[in-house]
Amino acid sequence: MTVMDTTPAPARPAPGSEACASVPAGPPRPDGQDNYTISEVAAFTGLSAYTLRWYERIGLMPHIDRSHTGQRRYSNRDLRWLSLVGKLRLTGMPVADMVRYAELVREGEHTFAERQELLEATRRDVRARITELQDTLAVLDYKIDTYASARRASERP
Repeated sequence: MTVMDTTPAPARPAPGSEACASVPAGPPRPDGQDNYTISEVAAFTGLSAYTLRWYERIGLMPHIDRSHTGQRRYSNRDLRWLSLVGKLRLTGMPVADMVRYAELVREGEHTFAERQELLEATRRDVRARITELQDTLAVLDYKIDTYASARRASERP
């Protein structure tokens, strides 16, 4: 029996939702019980509390709910958004573009074309970087093989 046989497939995000499928094990708590403090979110994401507050201040995070005492309370949706932001950071997307993307998401479905264009430009950049990295890897592999061959030759009696 495989995992697929025993685990239901995750629901597909609704069209236009910004869920990111890369959250490895799903959120720590089920929806409806997802009321995370900033320190819990920092622990889940590896981001500092300072970074989370900064994301909110610059408009990269949607409105974060607050408790009756004013403490931030994050949801599973916020965790999924942070996962997407993390992926966008890995692409090298400038913060200004990430903020623009977040603004477009908040503006609604009529921004789909602009969001797609922004992501396609980022994908082109990522593909170009991958090509550069593959070329660099080939050079490294060549140099490593050269040194390995030279060492083998020097170790022969």
